[in-house]
Amino acid sequence: MSKKHPIVAVTGSSGAGTSGVKTAFEFIFRDEGVIPAFIEGDSFHRYNRKEMDVAVKKAQKENSYITHFGPEGNLFKELEDLFKGYGESGKGMRRYYVHNEEEAIKHDSPPGTLTSWQELPEKTDLLFYEGLHGGLVTDSINIAQHVDLLIGVVPIVNLEWMQKIYRDQAVRGYSAEDATRMILSRLPDYVHYITPQFSRTDINFQRVPLVDTSNPFAFEHIPSNDQSLSVIHIRNPQKLQVDFRYLLEMLDGSVMSAPDTIVVPAGKNIFAMQLIINPLIQRMMHEREKSWDMSSK
Repeated sequence: MSKKHPIVAVTGSSGAGTSGVKTAFEFIFRDEGVIPAFIEGDSFHRYNRKEMDVAVKKAQKENSYITHFGPEGNLFKELEDLFKGYGESGKGMRRYYVHNEEEAIKHDSPPGTLTSWQELPEKTDLLFYEGLHGGLVTDSINIAQHVDLLIGVVPIVNLEWMQKIYRDQAVRGYSAEDATRMILSRLPDYVHYITPQFSRTDINFQRVPLVDTSNPFAFEHIPSNDQSLSVIHIRNPQKLQVDFRYLLEMLDGSVMSAPDTIVVPAGKNIFAMQLIINPLIQRMMHEREKSWDMSSK
């Protein structure tokens, strides 16, 4: 962890809603005048899309598996090195995974490819990571130890599967059967590398639908925000000094379900994030300025 070069990481699996959290942070950064270095977790995939397809088929022939959740499909060491290096110097290297045609135009690279590595912009205030492994800890890797604020974003598992199947069908053209097989092949890595991160976070945001999702493999539509609640669990009250009474007043329809947990309408989730996290970012930037002032004396 670093006061001079803090790191904020949002961790959650594909389709969990981490991009919504990024939107909330963009509002906060703009309002507070914070200059972030953005890191996309997908950019630390080991393979581009074609290479991954080949690697998956090869693993299947060997009665094995490789996924974007586990170590075989990712550059865990390089990600930890980035976090460690940024915390020490505010510097590091990043690249981008090109997901679609819009990003292809932006990065001048075809969809499914990885761009070349480039140095982070100079004089950033913090590093903001959004991806699968912001809180990862394994026998040889400890990314979580370098993170100053770790945020988990996870829907209940049935809803997560529904979102995954829908995305694979709508965006990637998979059949429902193919999407289901992919979920099953990823499950061991999901259990071992993704789920444990949510016990290391400072705060978790979990979307819970209020309609029947008993069979996520035979759904007709994905529950909307109007059909969902967001369960917000403050796991680290020492770091996140939350005024729950204030939140209850500001977030109409919210209730406390435990001394450290507030439930809000899912449509108010981004607003809730801003109310909870903005004071911490302010403190983080204040401590950063103090650290720089002390070092210059």
